[in-house]
Amino acid sequence: MNNSKIWLSSPHMGGTEQQYIQEAFDANWVAPLGPNVNGLEQDLENYLGNNAHVGALSSGTAAIHLGLILLGVQPGDEVICQSMTFSASANPILYLGATPVFVDSETQTWNLCPVALEEAILARIQKGKKPKAIIAVHLYGVPYQIEAIRVVADTYQIPILEDSAEALGSTYKGQKCGTFGNIGILSFNGNKIITTSGGGAIVTQTEALKEKAIFYATQARDNAPHYQHSEIGYNYRMSNICAGIGRGQMEVLDKHVALRRQMHDFYVEVFAGVEGVEVFSSPTEDYYANYWLSAITIDENKTKGITRETLRLALDAENIESRPLWKPMHLQPIFFNYPYYGKQVAETLFETGLCLPSGSNLTDEDRTRIKKAIHTIFKHQ
Repeated sequence: MNNSKIWLSSPHMGGTEQQYIQEAFDANWVAPLGPNVNGLEQDLENYLGNNAHVGALSSGTAAIHLGLILLGVQPGDEVICQSMTFSASANPILYLGATPVFVDSETQTWNLCPVALEEAILARIQKGKKPKAIIAVHLYGVPYQIEAIRVVADTYQIPILEDSAEALGSTYKGQKCGTFGNIGILSFNGNKIITTSGGGAIVTQTEALKEKAIFYATQARDNAPHYQHSEIGYNYRMSNICAGIGRGQMEVLDKHVALRRQMHDFYVEVFAGVEGVEVFSSPTEDYYANYWLSAITIDENKTKGITRETLRLALDAENIESRPLWKPMHLQPIFFNYPYYGKQVAETLFETGLCLPSGSNLTDEDRTRIKKAIHTIFKHQ
């Protein structure tokens, strides 16, 4: 294996990140406070619009945790969560001693199914447990069915925590993802559209709620000259150094989104005419996806036995990384015994789906290698 590694989604620096980091060092702002943190929050608020208020945190997971606290989730409560997602969407439910209730996906956006969502809500209410919150995810950067999910949530007066970890730069009818929920969250992990090395953010509808999130994120220190604490707090604030990376990354965010979308278009072209392979795409023009990861599904009945695993292993042999779709939470050992509502959409997607290299820093040479490897597998179809 002499070829260099082609990664699924690797960090892509824009060039100005070092400037912000150097400024932090020069001013000795290396703590989880400082001008870069304030600047990144302002950059994100300006980008998201819609009167968004943003608090920079240590991870997207921390943002979900604090978001659930802000929504009043307590031990013994139930929280509905999209089953097809990364475990970080669901883990904070257990942090709080609450119970996750998992819900299936629909086939258009691969996200939370409105029909199964209402079924779950009604079933839990019948059992005397009205869910305290709904966690809806924009999977791989494709927005969920915003209006349909909101109708269900409003009908039963349940707030939405919008997991936009994968969807910074995506929009629905022109409005930025991260601003549709009662609380929104973002992730800046190393594999995301932009990165702060590690990091995330919480998005609120009011300044007061943002300040409450920051209060919890800084060990819940009361307003006193000494260290006084009346509530449980967390060490969740983003460092000024990481925020400096984020400020530089914000300058290339739109460019990165455009390059990811070009990778999606590349796969549409590569698989054109390949029977049994579908490239995951937005259902209508209302949905503008950043295509954080480009994904496909493979119907082995139409590909003469070629499966997602056949392709994954073939790419791996060429030192090209690809991965199965997220394994649904209700199939995970840690969550296996929790309630689940829906059919087998998420399960089928997991069994047939594959994420392909999608980075904004992939080269023409990389694309040539990927295309050759794919066509080699399917040429005898």
